[in-house]
Amino acid sequence: MLKVTNLEAGYGGSIVLHGVSLEVRDGEAVVLLGPNGHGKTTLLRTISGLIRPSAGRIEFDGKVLSDMSPAEIVAAGVVHIPQGDLPFPELTVLENLLMGAYLPDAWKQRKQKLEQVYELFPVLRERSNQLARTLSGGERRMLALGRGLMSNAKLLMVDEPSLGLAPFLIEEVYRKIRDINKSGLSVLLADENADHIAGFADRVYLLEMGSIVSEGTAEEMLKNEALLAAYLG
Repeated sequence: MLKVTNLEAGYGGSIVLHGVSLEVRDGEAVVLLGPNGHGKTTLLRTISGLIRPSAGRIEFDGKVLSDMSPAEIVAAGVVHIPQGDLPFPELTVLENLLMGAYLPDAWKQRKQKLEQVYELFPVLRERSNQLARTLSGGERRMLALGRGLMSNAKLLMVDEPSLGLAPFLIEEVYRKIRDINKSGLSVLLADENADHIAGFADRVYLLEMGSIVSEGTAEEMLKNEALLAAYLG
């Protein structure tokens, strides 16, 4: 499905990612772990077309994403849920969700997709006419996930879903992302917290200083206490 090969990217001539290679197979949940500031967000932004790579290749379902615009990448089925959620604060929950279905094919299916989102996140149905700026942190996170699902996503990339949330809300958000994955969507999730990957991730990549330093199943990674302590504290 997604294959990243020898990727290099950064900002203003400064390279952040150094020869990164990873893949997400059809139906997988893959977690990208690493300390804050080591390139996880840069990698997701490069895959979604917000940053142009300086070297390497990004392929998705046989298409070369590194040659496409962000809108074309979304149309291909890759949807990025950014760090901080970024809802439109003065739009209602319903209006925010419909913004996720802006592409023609997704707009045709908006009623069906909306019902699926409401089934997964009942609180969004209850808050449908409420302004996004009035939502709690957990509700904003669910709104961001719901908005991503309004497109015809095949791969959902989620950046730091645990950021700023209370522990019980983190558990709830991870359960919802797990449900999304079980429904058939592939997931690439970036986080600096390894506490929630057991029972969630099929495979884990560890990113340090812009390079992949280890790869394995969640069980293999969690057994390597020295590795986790060295890179995640």
